[in-house]
Amino acid sequence: MSQNGVRSGLGERGLGAVLALPGFRRLWIGQIFSQLADKFYIVLMVFLIAQHWVSDTPQSNEVLAEAAAAMRMSLENRAQMITLLATGIYVANTIPAMLLGTVAGVWADRWPKRTVMVASNGLRALLVLLIPLCLIPGPSWMGLSWGYWALVLMTFLESVLTQFFAPAEQAAIPLLVPSHQLLAANSAYQATSMAATIVGFALGDPILRLLRMLLEPTGLRDGEVLLLPLCYGLAALAIAGITIDEPARSNRNVSVWQEVGEGLQVLKERASVRGAMIQLVLLYSILAALYVLAISLAAAIGELGPTGFGTLLAMSGVGLAVGALVMAQLGDRFRRRLLAAVGLGLIAGSLVLLGQIRGNLPLTLSFCALLGFGSALVAIPAQTTIQEDTPEDQRGKVFGLQNNLINIALSLPLALAGAVVSRYGLLPVLWALASIAAAAVLLEQPWRP
Repeated sequence: MSQNGVRSGLGERGLGAVLALPGFRRLWIGQIFSQLADKFYIVLMVFLIAQHWVSDTPQSNEVLAEAAAAMRMSLENRAQMITLLATGIYVANTIPAMLLGTVAGVWADRWPKRTVMVASNGLRALLVLLIPLCLIPGPSWMGLSWGYWALVLMTFLESVLTQFFAPAEQAAIPLLVPSHQLLAANSAYQATSMAATIVGFALGDPILRLLRMLLEPTGLRDGEVLLLPLCYGLAALAIAGITIDEPARSNRNVSVWQEVGEGLQVLKERASVRGAMIQLVLLYSILAALYVLAISLAAAIGELGPTGFGTLLAMSGVGLAVGALVMAQLGDRFRRRLLAAVGLGLIAGSLVLLGQIRGNLPLTLSFCALLGFGSALVAIPAQTTIQEDTPEDQRGKVFGLQNNLINIALSLPLALAGAVVSRYGLLPVLWALASIAAAAVLLEQPWRP
């Protein structure tokens, strides 16, 4: 047995068996801390904006007012000012995710994957240690102190480093896990990813406030920022203990763009990888649209109101996590084509029924959970297929391209769904998304062996 703990016994399956592999277990722990840090980072940025750059009575700022008008926002109250400034953070976080994933994936193939993951987390830990410096008063630009713009730049750099971590992590899983356990490994990955999202966004603000309250008596002002380097540092330490057996890299005189082309060639030549990638892009496009549609769905429920849309998203996350656990234990018993078709069918049916039972909280929560469950049946087999059918020396490139496409799939519906709902209404949009999912079921041809 190698140091990473990969076992060859074909009878060992399920979540318990894959977490018993020391190498994958360390990667899984590193993933948990890294993903929590990513979510806490966004929450902390909004927290700091509210604490340091937005007063209880926002002062007039002509430049920001013009920017808000261009985005069809107003600055009449504190919440709207926070939203505008947080938008700058979101944009800085999104641009590298949309543009750099494929190029970062090339370097994830060129460099040792453990080194890439440890360096990414370590550098992010060092970077966020600079946050307290950004809170020092100084020169202003466009009516905001230099510290806000420094945080925007820091967010951009933090996102750049994340683009290197993601493809290296995905490419490392098949090197640490036997092929017959990949489905369980991806199930664990998806379940903890969704759990980190729910915990990070739902509990991030209370955790930061608690840390601030506990550390202020010690004289450590803004001590809540230490949560980020702690999480990133723990992720780096967990991954540093992994041994990954990678084949030696030959010294090739090939440009980055030529290697990007090689990754595209994999999609062209391997129909299974191409089909799985299309499934993931379609799935994340639907989920991104749901983020916007959830506001309208929640608005029709008296117990929630539009600001309670997070409850609906959390239920879809719970459904996805449950689906991931079921896939880990039972997924190998079914054909992946059938799993994808059933998952897409559940998504299509849930979207239609969500439009029919608007205003009913229990049923809306149930169908949101069912939609999340169906998403797990699509995402986990698709990710496993990409890992299995992509050549080892091309995985970083392919996963980098995958991250690019998924981030675009997440971004465009977020930008378009609100305008489409405003023009055509909620029901036509739900039906359109359901029709796309239903068409994908037919294209999947689940009746084929």
